[in-house]
Amino acid sequence: ASLGFQHARAGEKRDALALFDQVIAITPDDADAHFNRAFLLQELNDHDAAIASFRVAIARNPEHDRAHYGLALSLIATHRLDEAVAPLRKNTKLQPMSPYGWYQLARVQRDLGRLDETQKILDHLATFEPKVARQLERETGLKAGTG
Repeated sequence: ASLGFQHARAGEKRDALALFDQVIAITPDDADAHFNRAFLLQELNDHDAAIASFRVAIARNPEHDRAHYGLALSLIATHRLDEAVAPLRKNTKLQPMSPYGWYQLARVQRDLGRLDETQKILDHLATFEPKVARQLERETGLKAGTG
């Protein structure tokens, strides 16, 4: 795993991926190894394979907040917005004060035409992360505090 991280940092993503495949072969229940594999696949724009690996990571550790977030990003990248809602909700439940999941959830809800849900998230974000809320205001045309 350490070698995998070194290769990933050096930009050698395919070599890093091969090393994480070896880690998984040795310790197939290691949720972090599956997550790291998925992240590398995502970086290589192989979102379908990343989705499968994120799902394995989540099956191994349902509380892996970053795996839920990563899964959602790959679902978004493959235009599967409806499917991205559940992992984003799980991510925001596990990391309620992290703006990233909330921001992505608001964007997905907006893209799905659910402006009332977008507004609720915008209002919530404004209570603890005003910079992200302002960015969403610019992107959506909605205003915090009006929902």
